[in-house]
Amino acid sequence: MELKLQNPLIFFDLETTGVNASKDRIVEISYIKLMPNGTEVEKTLRINPEMHIPEEATAVHGITDADVADKPRFKDIAKELARVFEGCDIAGFNSNRFDVPLLAEEFLRADVDVDFSRRRFVDVQTIFHKMEQRTLSAAYKFYCGKDLDDAHSANADTRATYEVLKAQLDKYPSLQNDIDFLSKFSTHNRNVDLAGRIVYNDNNVEVFNFGKYKGIPVEEVLKTDSGYFGWILNGDFPQNTKKVLTNIKLRMR
Repeated sequence: MELKLQNPLIFFDLETTGVNASKDRIVEISYIKLMPNGTEVEKTLRINPEMHIPEEATAVHGITDADVADKPRFKDIAKELARVFEGCDIAGFNSNRFDVPLLAEEFLRADVDVDFSRRRFVDVQTIFHKMEQRTLSAAYKFYCGKDLDDAHSANADTRATYEVLKAQLDKYPSLQNDIDFLSKFSTHNRNVDLAGRIVYNDNNVEVFNFGKYKGIPVEEVLKTDSGYFGWILNGDFPQNTKKVLTNIKLRMR
């Protein structure tokens, strides 16, 4: 089933130096940009992360320091990449929990302001887990009847994710071919920040989603524990989380 789009939709996948969104860096990004008229733009970029790629990361994606030594840094391509993502909804595999937060961090480090707050996110892994409970390779085999060759190549994973979503729409009549529906269906929490450290509760109030104040309204915590704000700003939290928390604090004045 082909996707019905009102806005352009970007499927993307990252290969990185690790799995910490606040510290690790992108070494490869691949995207497929789908336009509402059915046209596609596909591109893969290698990126110099300006840090050593740990051997355990290379073991997963096969990219070494030498492979990216002469490639552009993220800050060199950030503005161009921001234009590619501008006005688009976003899709990926485990993207809501990892790829989107890490990409947002890279934009912030490059001082390029990309507003993700109005985007709709479709996480194909979440749809898969709600329906079948498997991995991307298993999802590709299950839905598309094909083996995922070159797994953990950003381009192969991106193409497989795109094909899996179309196959999911064919398989499950309950899934609506509508990005707004798929975005809501593939979201676990209503995140305020991209990493999900702050979420909306049932009353549309921002609450912390971790630690000793989990479930407590952010404004209430900031009023009663003034040191908590500084602890987060100086801690190992994503820049996007710090930015969201700062905006809430400024709003309280």
